[in-house]
Amino acid sequence: MGNINAKDVMNLRKATGAGMMACKKALVEAEGDFDKAIELLRKKGIASAAKKAGRETANGKIGSYIHMGGKIGVLVELACETDFVANTEDFAQLLKDIAMHIAAANPAYLDRDSVPKETLEKEMKIERETLLEQGKPAAIIDKIVEGKLEKFYEKNCLVEQPFIKNDKESVGDLIKRTIGKLGENIKVVRFARFEINAAGCSV
Repeated sequence: MGNINAKDVMNLRKATGAGMMACKKALVEAEGDFDKAIELLRKKGIASAAKKAGRETANGKIGSYIHMGGKIGVLVELACETDFVANTEDFAQLLKDIAMHIAAANPAYLDRDSVPKETLEKEMKIERETLLEQGKPAAIIDKIVEGKLEKFYEKNCLVEQPFIKNDKESVGDLIKRTIGKLGENIKVVRFARFEINAAGCSV
């Protein structure tokens, strides 16, 4: 990534509402030029999706996906603003892709806000203790822990996970691209993943 650091990526994320992976890719493509990176995201329709994020999503559909001969099953509630969009091929494809992704990637949470505070505190405590045992300087431990948390979100949160069909973008970026294309706010409301002989399910 050259001289592009996590702070640059976070600042671009705050400015555009785009996902971490999309911001990182845009900054690399723009060779660190912040304004150019914003323009790249706008052209891809990702940044514009953030403006629609507050709009009410009273319609949508529930999709399902069964994998491995009935060994894994997924239910997903995907919401949008109108029945018209809910009945489009693009919306149906997005719903199918998200359900397939959940079956394969088994996310534990929907997004960052869904992660219990105690879980985050536990993760941070473990990372800090590990770094201290490794003799890392106290001054840089917080920065390292912040980076570890970003990896935790990327691994465990549905919208942060690299999309199984294209790991260059996250599931959140996929949703934002569809928002840009269809012109309506779209969001995953909830999901459940069931697996034979597995303990519980993800919701």
